[in-house]
Amino acid sequence: MRKEYDFTGAKPNKFAKHFEGGSNVVLIDSDLSKIFPTDKAVNDALRALVSAIPKVKQKH
Repeated sequence: MRKEYDFTGAKPNKFAKHFEGGSNVVLIDSDLSKIFPTDKAVNDALRALVSAIPKVKQKH
């Protein structure tokens, strides 16, 4: 950080706690954001899709 930066009026990031556990930011198209308006809606839909995919046994 440069010493000339003035943070006297700075406020704590209100979103920081959300990202503490680690997360990825993914942009979805606007038509999909109307169908899946929240992160929970997107995650639920993706988990349903993943559970519908047959599991493949891996060879060792």
